[in-house]
Amino acid sequence: MSAGEKAKAKAEQAVGKAVRKVAHALGKEVTEAKGAALEARGKARDLKERSKGGVRH
Repeated sequence: MSAGEKAKAKAEQAVGKAVRKVAHALGKEVTEAKGAALEARGKARDLKERSKGGVRH
């Protein structure tokens, strides 16, 4: 996993989680969903990069 992609994945997860929690506290459902989507995208990027590193011959 490249360091840049790993950093992007972790940043997306952190920002998404923060947006989701703040939006939830403020009762902003649409923004909360966007934060959850961003967090999920970060998790997906992390899984994709991990799977690349796992297959070696």
